[in-house]
Amino acid sequence: MFSGFSDKTTDFLWGIRFNNDKEWFTEHKQEYLDYVQTPLKELANECFDAFMEKHPKAELNLHVSRIYRDARRLFGRGPYKDHLWFSFRSAAENWAQTPVMWFEINPEGYAFGLGVYAAPAAMMARFRKALDARPRSFVALANSLRAQSRFVLRGEEYAKKKGNPAPPLDEWYNRKTIDIVCQRKIDRTLNSPAIRDELIESYDYLFDFYKFFDKIEHSAE
Repeated sequence: MFSGFSDKTTDFLWGIRFNNDKEWFTEHKQEYLDYVQTPLKELANECFDAFMEKHPKAELNLHVSRIYRDARRLFGRGPYKDHLWFSFRSAAENWAQTPVMWFEINPEGYAFGLGVYAAPAAMMARFRKALDARPRSFVALANSLRAQSRFVLRGEEYAKKKGNPAPPLDEWYNRKTIDIVCQRKIDRTLNSPAIRDELIESYDYLFDFYKFFDKIEHSAE
């Protein structure tokens, strides 16, 4: 059962950042297993089970990252990741083009949220078309994000604006990617079961955004 991360989790992540080689990792592998991999998997499984119990028809898979980088994509970096994550993502083969709910821990802190990061331009064009044709269908979601303090809206914007809708849609309309994120430094919440409870609550809130973008993604079909 997940009981929280610890200072030893952060110590390992800083260690692998500055000692990203096989010799150091081998010497500290048990620390990785005990203080990083095990609690991360426990947190992921408990959050996913709670989410699926409430949303049994959601066609999502749980993916927990591995510490090993793909040897084909090192690009001069060491063989290990200094940030690890889990995600709730589509069961479809093209999951990278769909919205994803996620959690990440790194040496500086942690973050969680929902993103649409690899959507093709045609999907974002359909998103803008939906806002033009049926603005009310998204206004409630946009207002709900404005009304809370946990998440902020980020994401890459087009250099040339696609349009100028009225608030609250103006914050969304010209984005090439969508990132609804909560980002924090290491704190007591992370090192306690409270982070699990907050994530369960957060994914339930973010699921309405997920469903909207998932519908947009499938509208091409």
